[in-house]
Amino acid sequence: MSLLDQIKTQASITDSVLVSFSMGKDSIAVMDLCFKYFKHVQPFFMYMVPGLQFQEEALAKYEHHYNTHIIRVPHFETADFYRYGSFRDPDYSVPRVKIRGIYAYLRKQTGIAWIAGGEKINDSIVRRAMLKHSGSIDTQRGRFYPVMYWTDKEVKHYIKMNKLLYPKFNRELGFSFHSLAGKELSAIKKIYPQDYERILKFFPEAQAGVLQYEAYKKGGDE
Repeated sequence: MSLLDQIKTQASITDSVLVSFSMGKDSIAVMDLCFKYFKHVQPFFMYMVPGLQFQEEALAKYEHHYNTHIIRVPHFETADFYRYGSFRDPDYSVPRVKIRGIYAYLRKQTGIAWIAGGEKINDSIVRRAMLKHSGSIDTQRGRFYPVMYWTDKEVKHYIKMNKLLYPKFNRELGFSFHSLAGKELSAIKKIYPQDYERILKFFPEAQAGVLQYEAYKKGGDE
């Protein structure tokens, strides 16, 4: 079986696809595959905090490389952060948002039904069960999984062989920034202090986790 079997089959179903692009390695490979095999490709990026410079600089490079515009939408989890007061004061006027709501909005805005993502069967037990049930073409949810059967090693090899951009901040931070955990924010504070201050404007109480992590790390180093 070729690693390209899934994307080739998916491209025979439609010529248009939305791509869930997190700037992690799996989504980097998926977006490149989609631009090679689909006629119309519309990437989207879900942010936790809008306008972070280290993310926007990387997104601009991808937009230039693929001659595209990447739609920015709030990450669905942040609605609960605002509503129930995670890392900030609660605001019960904020409605709850599910990921299917984000997908419905994107489909309505673009007229594209199918969404490709970087989920892989070896990512976790939960993901394995989900993907084994749906297959690489999830007709019920309108999802494609082009790298479903790939290993991490194969994804990294594809990125290297095709000389794809791997974001500078991923290399410097060691992650693609997907949570407000103290360990992650501490790294951002050190490397991208202006973006750290911007994060605190939206989630001021996240600083407590950073101080706790840094005190713990300091204690362990002594």
